[in-house]
This record gives sequence, C-alpha cells and structure tokens, in this order.
Amino acid sequence: MADKVPVGAERREVIADAAIRLVATRGLKGLTHRAVDAEAGLPPGSTSYYLRTRDALLGACLNRMLERDLAGRTAMPSGIGTVELLLGMVLDLTTHRREDLLARYELSLEANRQPALQAVLIEAGTRLRAGLAEVLAADGIPNAEELAWPIAAMLDGLMYDRVAGAGSTIPAATFESTTRTTLTALLTTLTP
Repeated sequence: MADKVPVGAERREVIADAAIRLVATRGLKGLTHRAVDAEAGLPPGSTSYYLRTRDALLGACLNRMLERDLAGRTAMPSGIGTVELLLGMVLDLTTHRREDLLARYELSLEANRQPALQAVLIEAGTRLRAGLAEVLAADGIPNAEELAWPIAAMLDGLMYDRVAGAGSTIPAATFESTTRTTLTALLTTLTP
C-alpha cells in the first residue's frame, strides 16, 4: 500500500519542513522549488503550486519554525521554574531542532537584503519575545517586556555558538550546566 500523499495544510507543512532541511544543509543556494519537491518526496510542481515565489517559500520556512517554537513552549511541563523552562527550550532547540536554528540563521542574514522577509522575521521575533516577557513577568521580574529583548538575544547567541560556532565543541553536559548557571545568575540579579 502506498504512503498517503499529504494535501492542503498538511502538504504545506511537509513543504516547509523540507525547505527548512534544505536551507540548513545546503544553504539558500540549494533552495529551489524543484529541490523541495524532491526532498519532500512530492510530485514535481507541488511546491510551486502552494508557494509560487521564492519569497513565499522563505516566508513559509520562518512561519513553520515559529509554529514549532510556539508549540515547543506550550509543550514544556507546567510548574517548572523559569531557569529550567528557558534551559529546556535552549536544549531542545540545540539538540532536537538544530536544523531549525541553522535555517533561521541563514534566513536572518537573507532578511537583511529582503524587506518582505525581514518583516516576517521581525514579526516572529516579536511574538517570541512577547512570550518570553510573559514568562519573566510571571516570575516577578520587573520591566519584563523591556528585558525580554536582551535576554532573547543572549539566548540566541548561546544557541548560535552551540550549533555554528566554537561552542559546538563543548561537551553536552558542560553546555547544559554552564547555561543553567548563567541563566540562574542572570535571573537572580533581575528578581527583586
């Protein structure tokens, strides 16, 4: 029996997931509609039917990663402390969603040259930082909305270094413990 061929919204997800894998493994030069069809195991022309332009394809990548980021946040167990919540998110991204991070960094650089893509990236970042601000405020941190921006940037820097920099050479246990220590120190100084 043949595998079920995804249609509609499910097919869009399959296309976006394949595009993210391609950006992560081949860079933006390797991202074509035809390559996405092949990566996703879809008939030729499927990607261009759903996402006619390259800009639409790039936007679909960012939106799909945002969808997974938001789902990942809600999947975290309730009742854990802010340090463990943020640490869990960082570890999940750097371990299980490494391709998302690599693709996000590629797309971030491209967004500097494409205003439409940059608008999608900024919107996604704004939504994620608003969620972080809610977490910080619930932990009693004053000015949570303002502080969410530099904290998110710091976490992003840690994740970038882990997947694409010298931090990739650090043993997993050391990365986890030093990230926990850093988050604890940071949040302790911010809590009244």
